[in-house]
Amino acid sequence: MNRAIRNLILTGGIGHPFADAAPALERILDEAGVVSTVTDDVEGGLEALEEGGFDLLTVYALRWRMLGSEKYAPHRGRWAFSLSQAGRERLSRFVTGGGGLLGLHTALICFDDWPEWKDLLGGAWVWGRSAHPPRGPVTLVFTTGNHPLTAGLPPFTVTDEAYGDFDLAGDVEPLATVASEGGSAWPALWARDAGRGRVVADTLGHDRASLEHPVHRQILTRAALWACRRPL
Repeated sequence: MNRAIRNLILTGGIGHPFADAAPALERILDEAGVVSTVTDDVEGGLEALEEGGFDLLTVYALRWRMLGSEKYAPHRGRWAFSLSQAGRERLSRFVTGGGGLLGLHTALICFDDWPEWKDLLGGAWVWGRSAHPPRGPVTLVFTTGNHPLTAGLPPFTVTDEAYGDFDLAGDVEPLATVASEGGSAWPALWARDAGRGRVVADTLGHDRASLEHPVHRQILTRAALWACRRPL
């Protein structure tokens, strides 16, 4: 019998109810035998990651340098962030060495001064170009039903943010697209290899209600299992 998957969830940031949503994500993954440690101390979490024992790293955070607009000034002291060189090496070694990576929603915006983050995750926000319309009805449409993450699942609509105009790695093959009402469709779910590791990115997940949608929670549990090479 397989032992429980150990997962580290990095979280925290502005504009999103992470304090409510990250524990909800922990509960959802627990249904699939994933035991999570949740922290908003990114550097400390990555130090623990390097010490061993974890199978999966989940980035569900909004941690970047917070430059370009003074609207972020009140929040910079608490949340502005640049990942250290040691942190970058720890994260990269974990994934390329065989660990699983699950990047949710704002993960695309994290680590904005680390270009290699896009190479690991498969996508990255581009300040001045990337955007999303106001939170509202968003429909996830699957582009293939052949992948273990999406097989047998129907399209679904949630209240969320439809991210668009971001950079994608050249080898990304979207498993699903998302668009707000009347908007253009953009890749919203993909799965890929990174070295010896596996990566899943899911651009939905603004809040607990999105995570707990019955179909979305199936995607999340499948993503954790697939990234860790466990049976779905």
